[in-house]
Amino acid sequence: MSEDTIRIGLIGAGANTRDRHIPGFLKQANIEIASVANRSIESGQQVADKFNIPKVAVDWMELLDDDSIDAVCIGTWPYMHAALTIAALESGKHVMCEARMAMNVDEAREMLMVSRLHPELVAQIVPAPHTLSVDQTIVEMIGGGYIGDVISMDARVTPGANFPNPDSPVHWRHIRDFSGNNIMGMGIWYEAMMRWVGPAASVNAVGQSIVSHRVDTDGRRVPMSIPDHVDIVGRLEQGGQMRFCFSSVAGHAPNTAEVYIFGTEGTLYLQQDKSGAFSLSAGKRGDDGLSPVEIDSAKSGAWRVEEEFINAIRGKEEITHTDFQTGVKYMEWTDSVALSIRHRKAINLPLTEG
Repeated sequence: MSEDTIRIGLIGAGANTRDRHIPGFLKQANIEIASVANRSIESGQQVADKFNIPKVAVDWMELLDDDSIDAVCIGTWPYMHAALTIAALESGKHVMCEARMAMNVDEAREMLMVSRLHPELVAQIVPAPHTLSVDQTIVEMIGGGYIGDVISMDARVTPGANFPNPDSPVHWRHIRDFSGNNIMGMGIWYEAMMRWVGPAASVNAVGQSIVSHRVDTDGRRVPMSIPDHVDIVGRLEQGGQMRFCFSSVAGHAPNTAEVYIFGTEGTLYLQQDKSGAFSLSAGKRGDDGLSPVEIDSAKSGAWRVEEEFINAIRGKEEITHTDFQTGVKYMEWTDSVALSIRHRKAINLPLTEG
């Protein structure tokens, strides 16, 4: 299939699929988006009309039964990711699945196991894209010894945060039945953190739902079982510690994210302002303080998930952002946070299977 036309089916066509994945696929050579299965035939038809997709499937099973489709892009909420991914792989189709990977680590492990039973098929999770512009620079500075050994990574992340508003609408991310153990933006930030300093060895977390309930469109109170403010501490596998604060209810937070990586010989400071722009500063032992780090344009990554997926199918490159094994690791950490909050104790990683 090096240069043959690759026919793609869409299962779920939400905002990220419409805004990123479809345009990204259409930029690739010899690609056809052949079919779409959405929550209803009517919503699927709207997407088909907008992007000139020739077929609207009655449901996802019809799409997977179509032997002319080579690959699927799964854009549903997490509660369907495992079932759809496993069915697609068993139908002989390459899979690109939207993040977060699954509802929990058990589902993620099953997805990884099935992907390993089909090594001829590409299996990819849509990566955490927000830090791609700075990842390589941070990795090279830490790997090159700029900060010495890691003492602590200290992060406060507040994307879209504001003072608590119980009148805000219910979102699927508020509902554990749809989102699983995923909490706010924890997964994507942990995925980025693993690129820089590797995985965690332990988790000790406390969390709370400041907004205890919201009212849905039918006028019913819906309990908010997923925390909107979480504090996490833990140890890193490579040595050193981590501390994370995630919040969607922190009023007047000055930045979207602030991350300090303290080492025995130097410090890195990553800031994401309210516009979403990143800046990186650094300082070594003996310096007067932190100074801006200029990001070499050749090392500044960008969104290319659809290109990477297609290239992997064609045998031109391997998946790096993000393979299923990495997805299992961030789901394992997410589960550990949920377990620590629920049982009020520290959780060691890796989790024991079963």
